[in-house]
Amino acid sequence: MNEEDDIERFEEQRELELYREYRDVVPMFRYVIETERRFYLANQVDLQTRDGGWVEVNLGDAWVWDMFRPARFVTSVRVMTRRDVNVEELRHDDDPTIAP
Repeated sequence: MNEEDDIERFEEQRELELYREYRDVVPMFRYVIETERRFYLANQVDLQTRDGGWVEVNLGDAWVWDMFRPARFVTSVRVMTRRDVNVEELRHDDDPTIAP
């Protein structure tokens, strides 16, 4: 085996670990947010349009999909972008506050 194989195997393992973590934590969150750079889960989302075509996204109680980040749970996130932002509300069948 060479170093490239080791690196590829390491990255595949980290990606699998990240997916498993995502699968375990997704029930804890209400929203899925996608930006051009990141994928987030959050319980609070505030999206505001700004001058010059900017969009400001503020997230509270969030989880960040990033396999190189040592701590993926964060209290708050602020994103400024001129690109698309996708916000989806998750439906949890056992959550009575979310109507079917």
